[in-house]
Amino acid sequence: MDALISLIGNVGFPIAVSIYLLVRIEGKLESLTSSINNLSSTINTMEK
Repeated sequence: MDALISLIGNVGFPIAVSIYLLVRIEGKLESLTSSINNLSSTINTMEK
């Protein structure tokens, strides 16, 4: 039982931090993708 608690303590924290960072980055990636799509559309309209 002590080994299991130690394992969760040692591995659980890095997993929680990783999930938190992935969730934060996901929103920024969606925003970046939207901005790139808008830029592409703007460039296409300027060429016509």
